[in-house]
Amino acid sequence: MTGLEELPIRDDLRGLSPYGAPQLDVPVRLNTNENSYPVPEAVVEAIGKAVAAELRDLNRYPDRDAVALRADLAGYLGHGLTVDGVWAANGSNEIQQQLLQAFGGPGRSALGFTPAYSMHPLLALGTGTRWVPARRDVDFGLTADEAVAQVREHRPDVVFLCSPNNPTGTALDPAVVAAVLDVAPGMVVVDEAYAEFARPGTVSALAVLPGHPRLVVTRTMSKAFGFAGGRLGYLAADPAVVAAVQLVRLPYHLSALTQAAARAALAHRDVLLGTVTAIMQQRDRIVTELRGRGLRVADSDANFVLYSVGGDQAEAWQAMLAHGVLVRDVGLPGWLRVTAGTPAETDAFLAAMDKTRLAGPPAPQPRPKGSAR
Repeated sequence: MTGLEELPIRDDLRGLSPYGAPQLDVPVRLNTNENSYPVPEAVVEAIGKAVAAELRDLNRYPDRDAVALRADLAGYLGHGLTVDGVWAANGSNEIQQQLLQAFGGPGRSALGFTPAYSMHPLLALGTGTRWVPARRDVDFGLTADEAVAQVREHRPDVVFLCSPNNPTGTALDPAVVAAVLDVAPGMVVVDEAYAEFARPGTVSALAVLPGHPRLVVTRTMSKAFGFAGGRLGYLAADPAVVAAVQLVRLPYHLSALTQAAARAALAHRDVLLGTVTAIMQQRDRIVTELRGRGLRVADSDANFVLYSVGGDQAEAWQAMLAHGVLVRDVGLPGWLRVTAGTPAETDAFLAAMDKTRLAGPPAPQPRPKGSAR
């Protein structure tokens, strides 16, 4: 009992569980798509100095609009972006929440092509936006024709496109984004949280921002930058979109310490992004190894891999945990998701896979609390 039953909570929130993955003390954690490599010492020192420089003035509010940070982010993204076309917040989740606050809300709808990022419907719920779960095909693909047909049918105020898609991992064909932009009556949000891991030749939606004032591209520093604990997400869009989200943002939503740490990380982006290639190699290794074992595996442009377990995914998840490897059950029958990490973590994952396939399913055990899918 949590006590919620005694409170006058909203009816549409009753019986729900908070978003989150199991936080367990196991040898190998590959369930939340974090960057497995620790922050390099040189960057630790730089962030420490930047944060220390802000401490004496913590009696003052931070820059409410994070102008210097936004300028740095624009410089990183390129594509002719300036500070007026970039906005930052505490993770891309807050960015997307602000977008729904500004362009969704009661009487409006948001559409996403499932399976996709499971926070999108929760953000819609929290903002009073009606959620429309559109479909992908049986292999999790999405063609321009399929996307257009569903957008025309539902006419949502906000469309979410994930590229690369979570939990499947595959980037969208740019034709899908272009086609949706042509028919969507409202905003089109392309979630590119994993863009830095995309395979060569993958086109970012940033390339088509000019001339599309209803297009928004959201990114994060949590993954490729290894800055998950720093909580920094951002968007790129027409300056009018930035002006719109400023209407709903909380005052001083980014602390001075967060802004300083993020700017220091961006200044050392070459060092931080140096792990991206190594992670991509492990991702491709996982894909190759699992297919070599006869398993179905989704193509991945992210730092994770979705794979078929050939049976009950809850049992397979429990079996991996019994061997000290924590992967993610995202609620897709017969499928699990694993983060690509270090070579040693890949070794442990593959060894656990082989052991579980030889041993068969373990005895049923209670799933840990907080194992939202």
